[in-house]
Amino acid sequence: MARNAVWSRRGDEPRWLSGAPAPTWLRWLPVVLLVFIPLLQLLVDRPVDLGFLLGAIPPLATLAYGPFGTAVFSAAVLVLLNISTINLDRPGRGDVIAVTFVAVLSVAISWMRRRRAVQITTIRTVAEAAQLAVLPPLPPRVDVVRCAGLYRPAQRGTLVGGDFFDVRRGPYGVRALVGDVQGHGIAAVGTVTSILGAFREAVLDEEDLADVAARLDRRLVVDAADAAAGAITVARVPEGDPDSVVGEPPVGQRSDPTSGELFATALLLEFRPGSGEVGVVSCGHPAPVLLRGATAHEIEVQPAPPLGLGFAGFDRPVERDVRLQPGDRVLAVTDGVTEARNDAEVFYPLVDRAAQLAAEDPGELIAAIWRDLVGYARTIDDDVALLVFAPDPEGEEPDTGTVTGEVLESRESGGKENRGES
Repeated sequence: MARNAVWSRRGDEPRWLSGAPAPTWLRWLPVVLLVFIPLLQLLVDRPVDLGFLLGAIPPLATLAYGPFGTAVFSAAVLVLLNISTINLDRPGRGDVIAVTFVAVLSVAISWMRRRRAVQITTIRTVAEAAQLAVLPPLPPRVDVVRCAGLYRPAQRGTLVGGDFFDVRRGPYGVRALVGDVQGHGIAAVGTVTSILGAFREAVLDEEDLADVAARLDRRLVVDAADAAAGAITVARVPEGDPDSVVGEPPVGQRSDPTSGELFATALLLEFRPGSGEVGVVSCGHPAPVLLRGATAHEIEVQPAPPLGLGFAGFDRPVERDVRLQPGDRVLAVTDGVTEARNDAEVFYPLVDRAAQLAAEDPGELIAAIWRDLVGYARTIDDDVALLVFAPDPEGEEPDTGTVTGEVLESRESGGKENRGES
């Protein structure tokens, strides 16, 4: 049974260890030096002045410990330097002052590091909350459709990248959206937000799936026009002046007119209640894969242009209806999966691998494909989204849900899977 996993971040460190997380060996290094140097001094036949080495312990402690821990190490160093029995050539007055100054400075630096770490944690928490509001974890079930998904942004440290997805229940059935916007990382979040907002409204208003696609296209066309006209600009608030009003940005910060070009590929699915069919509309996006038992094949679709080009000058998107059988699953991915290559520059054979890895539970299937993908590809430097939908009108809610690349990697730390990190 697949684990219901969501985005996670590192937990709080113990209170006494209030500095930034450090490797275990770095935490033990000041302790080892504190014991080893006096012991070595006692064992050598000819006294050698090794006391100066103890002066390096407080700065080392700042790398792994908070102010309290650094102060303890600093006090221990000063005590050892003044114990005559261990023959550390009791330092003169000037030496003690110098070591004391280094110790006090180390404690101050550790305190500043702790304060900055708290600020960074606060900023990250707010940023994560904002990103999760844009792209919340996929629910394990939406009405009569079981869902499981994996989302891995290419830019480390972010939860939202250039890929997006959503599943919503509406008056015309359960509708799903999977897509990929132009760009990666934080720069693409604005476009993702616009598309998802338009999708959530269109699900409730539009009867035809093709009309939903048209709404998304219009949203991007309008946003692109506004950006090109300068209606959408980004200006930085001067540092130290949080109350200043952001208006027309300085000349050096004005948006490039070419930044008004917004594009996105999208795949829309519609599971109609009681019909046993799924409707498919593709706007320049990789076709979905239908999994039936141990077989898999792409669903043939008539692709429309990507969103943002304006459908007025092109043919209206064509919806393809596919009859589903009990136990069928629909797999939707982004080009981060289909364009992943191995050492021989061969693209990942999604259909063949999906058939070999076929599993009844959507979460197990997602996990298997992800492990296979990171083992196959040389590197994965694009956003990745993998989603499986399994209509199940009479089933109970399963223990599956959104599985992120971070969580999967934590299950199988080490090995070839780590090659998927960019």
